[in-house]
Amino acid sequence: MNWRGVLIGCGFFARNHMQAWAGLQEASIVAVCDIDPAKAQAFADEFGATAYVDAARMLEEVKPDFTDIATTVATHRSLVELAARHSRAVICQKPFAETLADGHAMVAACEAAAIPLIIHENFRWQAPFRALKSQLDAGAIGDPHFLRLSFRHAFDIYANQPYLARVQDLALTDVGLHLFDLAVFLHGGVERVSCETQSLNPKVSGQDAFAALLRHRSGAVTSVECSFYSHLTPDPFPQTLARIEGTSGTLELLEGCVLRLHRGGEVSETDVDPAVPAWGERPWHLVQDSVTAFQSHVVDVLAGRDNPQPSGAHNLGTLAIMLAAIESARTGSALAPEHSAKGAP
Repeated sequence: MNWRGVLIGCGFFARNHMQAWAGLQEASIVAVCDIDPAKAQAFADEFGATAYVDAARMLEEVKPDFTDIATTVATHRSLVELAARHSRAVICQKPFAETLADGHAMVAACEAAAIPLIIHENFRWQAPFRALKSQLDAGAIGDPHFLRLSFRHAFDIYANQPYLARVQDLALTDVGLHLFDLAVFLHGGVERVSCETQSLNPKVSGQDAFAALLRHRSGAVTSVECSFYSHLTPDPFPQTLARIEGTSGTLELLEGCVLRLHRGGEVSETDVDPAVPAWGERPWHLVQDSVTAFQSHVVDVLAGRDNPQPSGAHNLGTLAIMLAAIESARTGSALAPEHSAKGAP
């Protein structure tokens, strides 16, 4: 079966969505929408779709199997609620909501329609983290108790997405949410968060660096570091480095996408760098491959072969961690994430 989809939002990152969908045999994007008619038409011409500027009209006329929402967060609630009335599944870019109230409303809209809401958290779908998770699940290091995640670079992310320079809580909302999702993916739910933020780049109006400490319900601890103003040669962007320690060993994700296992007094290494997609390029291939992996998962969800990872209900917990980190940085206090999310821990 070929699942018919539509895309809302034809911005910079949405091109990765379109390229990845074009490479899948079981799904295709038949229509695209953007409030800028030139952007919508350019995507439509390049990928063989129909262009719209009105999302409601597109959804009413196309009646898609799925809707892929790749807009900025302020539009997510209205678009998810709209798409839930016209689709068999809704995909929403992160951060999927500005507030927990909006998040709960979007989850409720999709639950009322009895359709899946899948959040585009693609870091957990990066090849290195899929390999690390596989080793972890196989018991390679015993019971994990400590995780460090580090995303530090000085790559000019503002050239293609200039609006980012005006986001107040930039690091936490742009990448922090991805890193918190990774922490939950590897260590489970979080009961306490503390965070410090920094404003480093004089061209950026918000905070572009943070350090957070998470206490998990399992008793494990995660240290999360993020900086968009760390001058390194070569720049590791867009790779996230990691170390996870357990009762019988340690796993590390090192620069160059090397997975190192320390166990039993021995060290082994595996190359977990994904291939560059035919439509991709370095260093973006790490992210581009993860988009393809995520969208392949969406096809599995549509076909009933898998459950959403992460679902909207699950991502409420991750959103709560991010909001608690923002409040912790403001108040200087350690806080418990406030949410009532359903789904996997």
